[in-house]
Amino acid sequence: MSGTSGTSGTRPRQRHIAHLHLHAALTEEQYGDIIELVSGITPHVQAVPPDAVQLDLTSALRYFDLSPYDLVQTTMMRLKALYGIDSSAGLAGNRMLAAMAADASAPGEATWVPTGQAADWLYPRPVTALPGIGRTTAETLRRYGLHTIGQVVDLPAGTLQRLLGAGPARLLAERARGHDPRPVTPVEPAARLVADLTLDRDCLDPAQQHRAVLGLADRIGQRLRAERQIAGRLTLAVRYADRSSSTRTRTLPEPTDHSPDLATTALGLLDSLGLQRARVRAFVLRADGLLPADSAYRQLSMDPGDDRARAAEAAADRARRRFGPLAVRPATLAGVTGKFY
Repeated sequence: MSGTSGTSGTRPRQRHIAHLHLHAALTEEQYGDIIELVSGITPHVQAVPPDAVQLDLTSALRYFDLSPYDLVQTTMMRLKALYGIDSSAGLAGNRMLAAMAADASAPGEATWVPTGQAADWLYPRPVTALPGIGRTTAETLRRYGLHTIGQVVDLPAGTLQRLLGAGPARLLAERARGHDPRPVTPVEPAARLVADLTLDRDCLDPAQQHRAVLGLADRIGQRLRAERQIAGRLTLAVRYADRSSSTRTRTLPEPTDHSPDLATTALGLLDSLGLQRARVRAFVLRADGLLPADSAYRQLSMDPGDDRARAAEAAADRARRRFGPLAVRPATLAGVTGKFY
C-alpha cells in the first residue's frame, strides 16, 4: 500500500511503518499469538522471525483516531500488559528506516523518524547500520575513510561505483538516502479479529467486568461490519493480576456481525469462567471463522425490534466513520476505566 495516486495533482498518501523488536525468547506458538494480537490493530502485518514484526499503520490511524507515535506506544503497551514482553520500536515512512529506528531504540522506547527528517537522521549514523552491509563491504568503505552514511551520500556516484561495482554501489546509494519501496506484505490474509482491554487497575467488580466484555463485543462488531465480514466463533481470554490466564471458546448460533448477538455469546463465555472475585487485569476477545458478509444468512425474525436495532447500529457506524470511533458509544460502557484497542 504505497498510497500512490494516478490523479494529477494529488499527493501520495504518506506511509507509516512500525518495526517492533520483541525482547524475549519466544516459542513458535507465542510468536503466533503476538502476530494475532497486533493484527487487531492493522491487518497489514509482516512477520520478521524470530523476534520482530512490522506493521503498516497507515490505514489504521483514522480508525483508532491516534497519531502514528501514539498507536505504536499503544501496541507496545498491549504487548507488555498482555504478555509481559518488553519491546523497542521504530516508526518511519518505510520498512528499512523503521527497522533502523527500532535498532536505535532501547527496550521500552520508540524512535520516530518523520519522512521529512529522514536524511538528517541518517546522515551521522555509521554506514554499517544500513541493512545488507556485510563485512567485506564495510572493510572496503572503511579503507577509503567512509564511516558514516553521510559520507556515502556526499561521495560522487562514479567514485562509489569504482569502489564497489555498479550494482552494489547503486543499491548502497539508494539505502543511504533512505529509499525502500518494499510494502509490508502479510503472509496470508487475517483469519481473525482481536479486541482487548487493559484495565487501569486490577478489577474485582463483576459488573465492571461485564461492561468490559460488552465493550469488546461492540468493538469486534464495528470492525466486522467495517470489513464486511461475519464471525462464526468467539474466544474470550482473561488475564489475572498474577499473569495467569483462562480461555473459553464458543461457536455462535449463526455467523454474524451484529453487536448484540456477539455480546450475548461473549457474556456467556464470561459467565462460564466463574470469575466471582478474581483479580482481573485484562480481557482479550477474538473472533474467528470469518466469512464475507454477503455469504451470511439470517434466520427470519418476526420481531420488528431486531430490524430497528440493526438500523440503529448502521446509523451509529456511519457516525463513527464520520466523527471517529468514540462518537457513539454504548451507555453500558460508563464506568469502565482502561484502554480499549
